[in-house]
Amino acid sequence: MSIDDIEAEVLKLAPQARARLARKLLESLEALSDEENERLWADEADRRDAAWDSAPGSGRPAPDVLRDARAKLR
Repeated sequence: MSIDDIEAEVLKLAPQARARLARKLLESLEALSDEENERLWADEADRRDAAWDSAPGSGRPAPDVLRDARAKLR
């Protein structure tokens, strides 16, 4: 099964079952070694950097982002 197939099936579960699964998944991540956590974060940083580099001009000015965030908090 692909991750998309698994996700689709999991989303069919009752909310309590999804919460239980989410809790187990989060616990499994907490059990990772420090080295594995660092590697995963480095991989994520590399992925985000590559995505940023592949779409120049796709960022938004910080004042706009902050304005929108403040508006959502009101």
